Amino acid sequence: MKLSEREWTVLNALWETEGAELGAIVTKLYENTGWSRNTVLTYLTRMEKKGLVRIDKETYPHIYYATLDRESCQQQERQSFLQRVYSGSAGDLIAAFLKEEPISPEERERLRKILDDMEV
Repeated sequence: MKLSEREWTVLNALWETEGAELGAIVTKLYENTGWSRNTVLTYLTRMEKKGLVRIDKETYPHIYYATLDRESCQQQERQSFLQRVYSGSAGDLIAAFLKEEPISPEERERLRKILDDMEV
C-alpha cells in the first residue's frame, strides 16, 4: 500500500508512542505540522477505514495504534523507490548516493563489511 506523506507523519507518531490517546497524538504532531485536534482525528479516522490504524474503542479515551510496523512500511517504500527510479538496481542507487555525498572512513568500512557479508 502506498502511503501519503501525511499518513507517514501520523504513523511515525503512532510508532513512537506505541499506542496513545488522541490528545497525546495531537501534542506530538502539532509542533511539526500545526494540525488541530480535528485534523488529527480526521486523519486517524480515515486511516482506520484504510486499515492503517486501529482504534481501541473499549477504552476512554480511545487509544490509537498503527496496524503496520515501521520496518514493513520502510521496506515497501524502498522497493517502490528502487523500482520506480532505478529500475530495481540497488547498485545504481548506491553509486548515485556515493557520487553525490561523500562518506566517512567509518561509513566506508561499514559498507565494505556489509558487502563482504553478502559475499558480493
